[in-house]
This record gives sequence, structure tokens and C-alpha cells, in this order.
Amino acid sequence: MSDTPVRQQRRGAVLEVTLDRPKANAIDLATSVIMGEVFRDFRDDPDLRVAIVTGAGEKFFCPGWDLKAAADGDAVDGDYGVGGFGGLQELRGLGKPVIAAVNGICCGGGLELALSADIILAADHATFALPEIRSGTVADAASIRLPKRIPYHIAMEMLLTGRWIDAEEAARWGLVNHVHPAADLMARARAMADLLASGPPLVYAAIKEIVREAEDMTFQDALNRITKRQFPTVDALYASQDQKEGARAFAEKRNPVWRGR
Repeated sequence: MSDTPVRQQRRGAVLEVTLDRPKANAIDLATSVIMGEVFRDFRDDPDLRVAIVTGAGEKFFCPGWDLKAAADGDAVDGDYGVGGFGGLQELRGLGKPVIAAVNGICCGGGLELALSADIILAADHATFALPEIRSGTVADAASIRLPKRIPYHIAMEMLLTGRWIDAEEAARWGLVNHVHPAADLMARARAMADLLASGPPLVYAAIKEIVREAEDMTFQDALNRITKRQFPTVDALYASQDQKEGARAFAEKRNPVWRGR
């Protein structure tokens, strides 16, 4: 374990964030605050384009809320920090891709953390569950997000029974994008991150804002806001040098050079 429960490593335009709290990588209030600061700084750093979040060790990605810390006085309704629990699920204005590399047990708030990412890669031994029902509490963020991500009846079964699913089943229902051998997980996550880092950051920001905002709109209202440039990220994209660079590169049959402006 490092001196901090959250390790960071910059690799070019990619930030790797590793939750490192033995034995299980559970998140207490102090750790959640640190994670929020890490992801806020990632959001605001123009030199960083993609983040990977994973867990230390080979057994746990994250089991969520640290019940031992709660027993010692951490309040479940306490201050989780700028990004909410785990630093991601309530972080406003995050227009950059985040990859969750799930390297083991992923349950409760840990699954909610993974659901806050844009792409989920899983090791072949990873398992997933929402066991809050057995503790007499509610998986709040998962109750909102999960039924929109996978078939309703599967999501409700997980929420209502706390049933565990393995990585293969998670992939079958679309909960994770890809399943990889454990030894290959981080290499595949880094390859995905490098692919995304080579892409147009202003387009990514526009995609993420559209997806977020359109969730509660009709199709036509959302489309009208896009075509009228009423989303700030879309307006910035259409007025950008990158927009012109994309057209020039296509005409000149070369790879574009994205500068994020």
C-alpha cells in the first residue's frame, strides 16, 4: 500500500487512478474526497485526455462503502467530496472518457463507481453484485443507473436479491464492454485509453454532454439543441480549429492532429 489510498500515474495524456486500500479497496469518506479531487484535477488538466480507474491487487476492484469506517463513525450521508461517492458519479462537466478496469470483486458502491465510467473492461475472474438489500439499505445510484444500462428485469433481480453475476454474464447483459484474461486487463485498458487519447477531445466532450442532457429530453428537442448549438460543448466544437482540421485532414488524406481548441 502507498501512503495515499489513491495512487496516480500519468502516462502521456492518460491518467491511471488506482484505489489502494487493503484489504478490499473499500471507500471511506476521506478516500472519496481524495478521489473527487483526483478526478476534478483530471477534468481541469488540458494535457490529460483519458482516465483509467482500477483497484490494487488481484482480488478486489472495490466493494464500495467501507462498513468498518461507518462503524467507527463515518456517516453514510457525510461529505463524499466534489464528485460524490468515489469521485465520479456527481462530478459536473467531465467531458473526457473514463475507463473502468475491473480487476476483481465489484459490488455495491464499487459497481456504482464502475457505472460512472464510460467504458468497462473486466478481468475474467471479476464478479458483480448489489448486496445492499441484505444490509437493509438501498443502492441509490445503481437503482437509477443500472435499469437504464442493462435489461430492466435483470437489473431489478440484482437490486432486489443481491445476486452475484460473473464477468461472462455481465458481458452478456451489456454491463461490461469486454472481458479479458486477468494478466492482460491493464494492457488492454491502456490500449483502449491510447486509442481514445488519439481522438478529438472536443468531440468527446460534446458526445458526453449530449448523452447526459438528452436523457430527459425528447429526441426532437435534443436534436434541435444540437443543431442550434445550444449545448456549450457543441458550440465550442463547431467554432474550433479542430473542426476545420478534421475537414482538412480528410481532404488531404492524412491523419488529423487534434489540439483540443
